[in-house]
Amino acid sequence: MSLLLSYMLLGFSLSAPIGPINAAQLDAGIKRGFLHSWLVGIGAMVADILYMLLVYLGFVHFMNVPFIKSFLWFFGCFVLVYTGIESLLRADKLQISAIETQVKEPLSRSFISGFLLSLSNPMTILFWVGIYGSVIAEAAASLTDIKLIICSIAILGGIMLWDLAMASIASSFRRWLSDRLLQVVATVSGCSLICFGLYFGFEAVHLMFG
Repeated sequence: MSLLLSYMLLGFSLSAPIGPINAAQLDAGIKRGFLHSWLVGIGAMVADILYMLLVYLGFVHFMNVPFIKSFLWFFGCFVLVYTGIESLLRADKLQISAIETQVKEPLSRSFISGFLLSLSNPMTILFWVGIYGSVIAEAAASLTDIKLIICSIAILGGIMLWDLAMASIASSFRRWLSDRLLQVVATVSGCSLICFGLYFGFEAVHLMFG
């Protein structure tokens, strides 16, 4: 039990650092409520599961090919900059009174947004290769495949707990927002996503021509 709790705590703590997914969750929660914010996190977690499987199956060497890495950096740059610009363009039009109508936007859009943000984030790959790869290397020597899968599920459980916490915070925070503050939050969120995207673009150019 203590082993499972430690892996769950690992997943929770690994999700905590502020990044594109957390920024997108805050943005979705403030604009459209708890469920949309939570689904952004769930979409990101599905991408996490995909990368965990790739690490588990040993496909990490393919991910280290320079062309593949540069493509992922560029793709991540495009997704983040596009999402950030879209947030900025909508910022001036946001109003508290319009939130209820925004909730009617398809839930699938929030899920796909989180999935693409995580899937196109090269840091996610490096993250899972470095962290989960080391977990497998350490645990494989002393754990059976079934126990290793259970520990992996515990990590995902910790990630889901963080997603629930972020969704709750974001959706609760919007109760105290004014129209102006809502627009400021959307602007800051959009700018942060663009900054992450530009960083990814810089890394792609550096990898190709550096």
